[in-house]
Amino acid sequence: MDYPRADENLSLRLSQLTRIPVTTVGEGDPVRLVLQLTETDLFQCPFVMMTEPGGADLSAQEAAQLGAYLREGRVPVGGRLLGSRAWEWWSMQIAKALPPGEFPIVEVPLDHPMFHTMFDVREIPQIPNIGQWESSHTTSERGADSAEAHARAIFDTKGHLMVFMTFNTDFGDSFERETESPDYFQRFSVPAYEIASDVILYALTH
Repeated sequence: MDYPRADENLSLRLSQLTRIPVTTVGEGDPVRLVLQLTETDLFQCPFVMMTEPGGADLSAQEAAQLGAYLREGRVPVGGRLLGSRAWEWWSMQIAKALPPGEFPIVEVPLDHPMFHTMFDVREIPQIPNIGQWESSHTTSERGADSAEAHARAIFDTKGHLMVFMTFNTDFGDSFERETESPDYFQRFSVPAYEIASDVILYALTH
């Protein structure tokens, strides 16, 4: 979902907005890496991006390795969870890696330092896919079942960020489709890149 342009555009914007070094090839295209959760190279990544995690179905081996990865201080950034059914399913999947009794999912308030690492984030925007925006100028892709955007996270017992998740908002499309509409870019891609920059900088420095 949203691959590869979302990955590439996010990497490019991070290199432009922050001092995070991004390796490129050819004419400046970011190097991208797609991994299975069971691959040992996963532990070389300071963070990973997961899109459409509401469709995940983690095996015991995948869950065990994801849990080990997260406990070592690395962070997956997940997006495009739309509606209650996707959220309930993802909650069950991440619970296989991080037991909720020890690692509960919490709402992240806007005054959390994460949202003020570089940019001052004042709201979590509800981002629709570009087709919906251009056809109806509405933002909730599942109607009443996805009416409000959320930022949620899992922290360890010391308060360190382990998982960051957006819910009922399509950050992936805002990265992937940024060049297709100036209006869509200004309304949705700009705030999405600000939030992504804040979260990734916070994760890499905490």
